[in-house]
Parts: sequence; C-alpha cells; structure tokens
Amino acid sequence: MKKPIRETVREAILPTVTELGYRIWDVTYTKIGADYHLEITIDKDGGIDINDCEKVHRAIDPILDEVDPIEGFYYLEVSSPGAERELRSDEHISLSIGERVKLFLFAEKYGAKSHTGELLSYEGGVITVKIADAELQFERAEVSKITTVYFEN
Repeated sequence: MKKPIRETVREAILPTVTELGYRIWDVTYTKIGADYHLEITIDKDGGIDINDCEKVHRAIDPILDEVDPIEGFYYLEVSSPGAERELRSDEHISLSIGERVKLFLFAEKYGAKSHTGELLSYEGGVITVKIADAELQFERAEVSKITTVYFEN
C-alpha cells in the first residue's frame, strides 16, 4: 500500500529540516482552485521568520525533486505556524505547555463548550488547563479543537 503524500514528504525532509535546527510542525497537501499546494510548516524555539522559510525551502526543494512524491505540478510553500496555531497532534500539545490555549469541546463541561487558560500539562490523554485559580482537566477525546491564543476578542 502506498504511503500518503504527507507521510512520504515528512519522512524525506525530516533529517534535513532537523539538521538545519527546525521542527516540522505540519505537512499539508491541498487543492486550492485549480492548483495543488504542498505546505511545509516549520517551527523552532524563538519563532520563525521569512529567512528561515527561505532557507528550508532551498534545502528541501532538491530532496522533493529527487523523491518525487507528487505527480504533476504543485506549489511548494514553507511557512511558520503563526502565533495563534491549531494544536493538531499530541506533539503539538506537549510543545505548547505553558502557553495560553483555547479548548473547544464536543459537549459542555464545567459550564461551557470552550475554555481558555494556561496549558499546564498533557499526560495520559488528559489535558490540564489553569483557568483563573482552578486547574481543569479534559480528556483528549472530549476536545474537538485546541488553539494557542494571543489575542482574544
């Protein structure tokens, strides 16, 4: 069985991206209008700027040409996950401990379907968030979406 494009790309570029001092935050392959886009989202302690994106783009472009995981033409984009980012994986959640997050729940818990506070821990599938003076716990399966929060309306 053929591996998904995201997985093939991640495996191919991971050693190079890591060697350059970055983490792969995400790999997405999408169709936007008539065009296909392969987006590699990178991160590092202290954040990412345009020079980091350019450096990684130049380093992974020949690797992707050699591996050739996608038939036909596509646009390669390297970007930062941004200040406010979705935490899609267990690794994302673990890397965001200490940050302000917003949890969106499938069903109401503690009187609401969303909660914002400091991410204290993520262990054994349990997310602990400090809201005011309370430490609230949520099972990962109860949470539909988690994002970091820097600006709140």
